[in-house]
Amino acid sequence: MTTEAAPKPKYDWYQTESLVVITILVKNLKQEDVKVATTEKTLNVAAKLPTGNDYTLELHLSHPVDSNHVIVKVMSTKVEIKLKKTEAIQWKKLEGEEEQVKHFTPEPGAAAVKQYPSSSHHTRDWDKLVHDIKEEEKEEKPEGDAALQELFKKIYSDGSDEVRKAMNKSFMESGGTVLSTNWEDIAKKKTEIKPPDGMEYKEFD
Repeated sequence: MTTEAAPKPKYDWYQTESLVVITILVKNLKQEDVKVATTEKTLNVAAKLPTGNDYTLELHLSHPVDSNHVIVKVMSTKVEIKLKKTEAIQWKKLEGEEEQVKHFTPEPGAAAVKQYPSSSHHTRDWDKLVHDIKEEEKEEKPEGDAALQELFKKIYSDGSDEVRKAMNKSFMESGGTVLSTNWEDIAKKKTEIKPPDGMEYKEFD
């Protein structure tokens, strides 16, 4: 009786002017479970999957990369491998050989935004795309006091003028023990000092 092999994790790729980024869609790997080896034209990935199976990926790249500049990032939902291009050219495909090569050259009179050369009628803001992808990758969220500080920063930066005034007034008047976003309430009176339970607030000369 033969058993079917477990399906291999899928992978995808995208590129910027200077990088080729390969994403392997596999969850819950540890950094030490992933081994990556590169040459100028090859990429080899070996990983131990959570199921206990071995995963391998061997790619023969369509263009050279700098094998001394490889970044491997293991996240909870995927493994990301960034390869540095040796030339600022557009890759039409990840593997195999390409006969025609297009360099990244801005069109005369075009905006400063970098866009991929394409025969399509549609263009994309690739800098924005890369930025959005980086934002999505911020999976390592701070905890405890650090998380609270990040939350306050976000509220302050995204809030209205009244929210900012309420936060500033309540924080200053309470000696840093109260932080409120309700300007309608805070504007009416001085904010009282409220130290944490079990602690006493003292002013130092």
